[in-house]
Amino acid sequence: MRQYTIAIDGPSGAGKSTSARALAEKLKIAYLDTGAMYRALAVALLADGISPKDAEKVKELLPKYTIEVCFTEQGQRSLVNGIDQTDKLYSGEASMGASDVSKHPFVRQYLVGEQRRIAETTSFVLDGRDIGTVVLPEADVKFFLTASPEARAKRRWLDFQKKAEPITLEQVLQDINKRDKQDTEREVSPLRRAEDAYLIDSTDLSFEEVLAAMLEIIEEKKIVAYVEKI
Repeated sequence: MRQYTIAIDGPSGAGKSTSARALAEKLKIAYLDTGAMYRALAVALLADGISPKDAEKVKELLPKYTIEVCFTEQGQRSLVNGIDQTDKLYSGEASMGASDVSKHPFVRQYLVGEQRRIAETTSFVLDGRDIGTVVLPEADVKFFLTASPEARAKRRWLDFQKKAEPITLEQVLQDINKRDKQDTEREVSPLRRAEDAYLIDSTDLSFEEVLAAMLEIIEEKKIVAYVEKI
Protein backbone atom coordinates (compact mmCIF):
# COMPACT_ATOMS: atom_id res chain seq x y z
CA MET A 1 0.00 0.00 0.00
CA ARG A 2 1.36 3.40 -0.94
CA GLN A 3 2.07 6.10 1.61
CA TYR A 4 -0.66 8.72 2.06
CA THR A 5 -1.63 11.68 4.24
CA ILE A 6 -4.92 12.91 5.66
CA ALA A 7 -5.29 16.54 6.81
CA ILE A 8 -7.82 17.72 9.38
CA ASP A 9 -8.15 21.47 10.00
CA GLY A 10 -10.60 23.48 12.05
CA PRO A 11 -11.06 25.88 14.95
CA SER A 12 -10.24 25.29 18.60
CA GLY A 13 -12.45 22.76 20.35
CA ALA A 14 -13.90 21.25 17.17
CA GLY A 15 -12.68 17.78 18.10
CA LYS A 16 -9.85 17.61 15.56
CA SER A 17 -7.35 15.81 17.78
CA THR A 18 -9.86 13.27 19.08
CA SER A 19 -11.13 12.51 15.58
CA ALA A 20 -7.65 12.41 14.04
CA ARG A 21 -6.38 10.04 16.72
CA ALA A 22 -9.33 7.68 16.28
CA LEU A 23 -9.11 7.88 12.50
CA ALA A 24 -5.43 6.97 12.56
CA GLU A 25 -6.22 4.02 14.83
CA LYS A 26 -8.91 2.74 12.46
CA LEU A 27 -6.64 3.11 9.44
CA LYS A 28 -3.68 1.69 11.36
CA ILE A 29 -1.43 4.63 10.47
CA ALA A 30 0.38 7.27 12.52
CA TYR A 31 -1.14 10.46 13.97
CA LEU A 32 0.65 13.80 14.35
CA ASP A 33 -0.89 16.50 16.53
CA THR A 34 0.75 19.59 15.04
CA GLY A 35 -0.98 21.95 17.44
CA ALA A 36 0.80 20.23 20.32
CA MET A 37 4.10 21.47 18.91
CA TYR A 38 2.95 25.09 19.17
CA ARG A 39 1.51 24.45 22.61
CA ALA A 40 4.74 22.86 23.82
CA LEU A 41 6.77 25.85 22.66
CA ALA A 42 4.32 28.24 24.33
CA VAL A 43 4.46 26.30 27.61
CA ALA A 44 8.27 26.34 27.57
CA LEU A 45 8.35 30.08 26.86
CA LEU A 46 5.90 30.84 29.65
CA ALA A 47 7.89 28.68 32.07
CA ASP A 48 10.94 30.77 31.22
CA GLY A 49 9.04 34.00 31.84
CA ILE A 50 8.76 34.93 28.17
CA SER A 51 5.51 36.15 26.64
CA PRO A 52 4.59 34.21 23.47
CA LYS A 53 3.41 37.57 22.10
CA ASP A 54 6.91 39.09 22.33
CA ALA A 55 8.07 38.53 18.74
CA GLU A 56 11.51 40.03 19.27
CA LYS A 57 12.29 37.92 22.33
CA VAL A 58 10.81 34.74 20.88
CA LYS A 59 12.84 35.18 17.68
CA GLU A 60 16.01 35.73 19.71
CA LEU A 61 15.51 32.62 21.83
CA LEU A 62 13.86 30.22 19.35
CA PRO A 63 17.21 28.67 18.27
CA LYS A 64 17.74 27.66 21.90
CA TYR A 65 14.58 25.52 21.94
CA THR A 66 14.67 22.03 20.44
CA ILE A 67 11.16 20.75 19.81
CA GLU A 68 10.81 16.99 19.44
CA VAL A 69 7.89 14.62 18.92
CA CYS A 70 8.04 11.05 20.18
CA PHE A 71 5.47 8.34 19.49
CA THR A 72 4.81 5.89 22.33
CA GLU A 73 2.15 3.35 23.22
CA GLN A 74 0.43 6.16 25.14
CA GLY A 75 0.42 8.39 22.06
CA GLN A 76 2.36 11.44 20.98
CA ARG A 77 4.67 13.10 23.48
CA SER A 78 5.91 16.65 22.92
CA LEU A 79 9.33 17.57 24.29
CA VAL A 80 11.17 20.88 24.45
CA ASN A 81 14.88 20.65 25.18
CA GLY A 82 14.35 17.08 26.29
CA ILE A 83 11.62 17.98 28.80
CA ASP A 84 8.23 16.33 28.24
CA GLN A 85 5.59 19.07 28.20
CA THR A 86 2.68 16.86 27.13
CA ASP A 87 0.74 16.97 30.39
CA LYS A 88 0.76 20.79 30.42
CA LEU A 89 -0.52 21.38 26.91
CA TYR A 90 -4.27 21.71 27.36
CA SER A 91 -4.74 24.48 29.89
CA GLY A 92 -6.38 27.74 28.82
CA GLU A 93 -3.03 29.48 29.18
CA ALA A 94 -1.32 26.96 26.89
CA SER A 95 -4.09 27.32 24.31
CA MET A 96 -3.85 31.11 24.15
CA GLY A 97 -0.05 30.94 24.26
CA ALA A 98 -0.08 28.63 21.25
CA SER A 99 -2.33 31.04 19.36
CA ASP A 100 -0.02 33.94 20.24
CA VAL A 101 3.22 32.21 19.30
CA SER A 102 1.78 30.79 16.08
CA LYS A 103 1.29 34.32 14.73
CA HIS A 104 5.04 34.78 14.34
CA PRO A 105 6.11 33.89 10.76
CA PHE A 106 9.51 32.57 11.86
CA VAL A 107 7.88 30.16 14.34
CA ARG A 108 5.48 28.84 11.71
CA GLN A 109 8.29 28.48 9.19
CA TYR A 110 10.32 26.42 11.63
CA LEU A 111 7.50 24.16 12.80
CA VAL A 112 5.95 23.69 9.35
CA GLY A 113 9.33 22.45 8.18
CA GLU A 114 9.45 19.98 11.06
CA GLN A 115 5.90 18.80 10.38
CA ARG A 116 6.61 18.20 6.70
CA ARG A 117 9.77 16.31 7.57
CA ILE A 118 7.87 14.03 9.97
CA ALA A 119 5.02 13.49 7.49
CA GLU A 120 7.46 12.20 4.87
CA THR A 121 8.41 9.21 7.01
CA THR A 122 5.16 7.21 6.79
CA SER A 123 1.40 7.48 6.29
CA PHE A 124 -0.06 10.05 8.67
CA VAL A 125 -3.20 11.76 9.86
CA LEU A 126 -2.30 15.35 10.78
CA ASP A 127 -4.52 17.93 12.44
CA GLY A 128 -4.09 21.64 13.00
CA ARG A 129 -5.06 25.03 11.61
CA ASP A 130 -3.26 25.07 8.26
CA ILE A 131 -2.49 21.46 7.35
CA GLY A 132 -4.51 21.34 4.14
CA THR A 133 -3.65 24.89 3.07
CA VAL A 134 0.04 25.25 4.00
CA VAL A 135 1.71 22.25 5.61
CA LEU A 136 0.44 19.55 3.24
CA PRO A 137 -1.52 21.18 0.40
CA GLU A 138 -1.18 17.94 -1.58
CA ALA A 139 -2.67 15.74 1.17
CA ASP A 140 -4.70 12.84 -0.23
CA VAL A 141 -7.81 13.72 1.78
CA LYS A 142 -8.62 16.99 3.55
CA PHE A 143 -11.29 17.65 6.15
CA PHE A 144 -12.41 20.91 7.75
CA LEU A 145 -14.02 20.01 11.06
CA THR A 146 -15.99 22.72 12.80
CA ALA A 147 -18.90 23.33 15.22
CA SER A 148 -20.65 26.32 16.73
CA PRO A 149 -18.63 28.30 19.31
CA GLU A 150 -21.14 27.33 21.99
CA ALA A 151 -20.83 23.60 21.24
CA ARG A 152 -17.04 23.80 21.17
CA ALA A 153 -16.94 25.75 24.42
CA LYS A 154 -19.16 23.22 26.18
CA ARG A 155 -16.96 20.31 25.07
CA ARG A 156 -13.81 22.08 26.21
CA TRP A 157 -15.44 23.06 29.51
CA LEU A 158 -16.46 19.44 30.19
CA ASP A 159 -12.84 18.42 29.63
CA PHE A 160 -11.75 21.01 32.19
CA GLN A 161 -14.38 19.72 34.62
CA LYS A 162 -12.91 16.23 34.41
CA LYS A 163 -9.56 17.70 35.43
CA ALA A 164 -11.22 19.75 38.22
CA GLU A 165 -9.93 22.99 36.71
CA PRO A 166 -11.75 26.05 38.15
CA ILE A 167 -13.10 27.72 35.02
CA THR A 168 -16.63 28.68 34.00
CA LEU A 169 -18.38 27.87 30.74
CA GLU A 170 -18.59 31.60 30.03
CA GLN A 171 -14.83 31.96 30.40
CA VAL A 172 -14.21 29.05 28.04
CA LEU A 173 -16.57 30.56 25.46
CA GLN A 174 -14.73 33.87 25.69
CA ASP A 175 -11.42 32.07 25.15
CA ILE A 176 -12.87 30.16 22.17
CA ASN A 177 -14.10 33.36 20.54
CA LYS A 178 -10.80 35.11 21.17
CA ARG A 179 -8.84 32.18 19.76
CA ASP A 180 -11.08 32.07 16.68
CA LYS A 181 -10.51 35.77 16.04
CA GLN A 182 -6.73 35.43 16.38
CA ASP A 183 -6.54 32.30 14.23
CA THR A 184 -8.69 33.61 11.38
CA GLU A 185 -7.26 37.15 11.31
CA ARG A 186 -3.54 36.47 11.63
CA GLU A 187 -1.45 37.55 8.63
CA VAL A 188 0.48 34.30 8.28
CA SER A 189 -1.37 31.05 7.49
CA PRO A 190 -4.78 32.11 8.84
CA LEU A 191 -7.31 29.43 9.67
CA ARG A 192 -9.42 28.77 6.60
CA ARG A 193 -10.97 25.84 4.78
CA ALA A 194 -8.99 24.53 1.83
CA GLU A 195 -11.01 24.60 -1.38
CA ASP A 196 -10.86 20.82 -1.70
CA ALA A 197 -11.51 20.05 1.99
CA TYR A 198 -14.66 18.19 3.02
CA LEU A 199 -16.65 20.27 5.50
CA ILE A 200 -17.97 18.44 8.57
CA ASP A 201 -20.03 20.45 11.06
CA SER A 202 -20.09 18.44 14.28
CA THR A 203 -22.41 20.77 16.23
CA ASP A 204 -25.21 18.20 16.24
CA LEU A 205 -23.12 15.10 15.53
CA SER A 206 -21.74 12.55 17.95
CA PHE A 207 -18.08 11.58 17.87
CA GLU A 208 -19.07 8.26 16.25
CA GLU A 209 -21.02 10.05 13.52
CA VAL A 210 -18.09 12.35 12.73
CA LEU A 211 -15.70 9.41 12.50
CA ALA A 212 -18.12 7.42 10.34
CA ALA A 213 -18.48 10.35 7.93
CA MET A 214 -14.70 10.65 7.58
CA LEU A 215 -14.25 6.92 7.01
CA GLU A 216 -16.99 6.89 4.37
CA ILE A 217 -15.28 9.68 2.41
CA ILE A 218 -11.89 7.99 2.64
CA GLU A 219 -13.37 4.74 1.39
CA GLU A 220 -15.14 6.50 -1.49
CA LYS A 221 -11.86 8.09 -2.58
CA LYS A 222 -10.21 4.65 -2.56
CA ILE A 223 -7.21 5.88 -0.61
CA VAL A 224 -6.95 2.56 1.20
CA ALA A 225 -7.93 -0.95 0.19
CA TYR A 226 -10.04 -1.56 3.30
CA VAL A 227 -11.57 0.70 5.93
CA GLU A 228 -12.54 -0.82 9.27
CA LYS A 229 -16.10 0.16 10.15
CA ILE A 230 -16.93 1.64 13.53
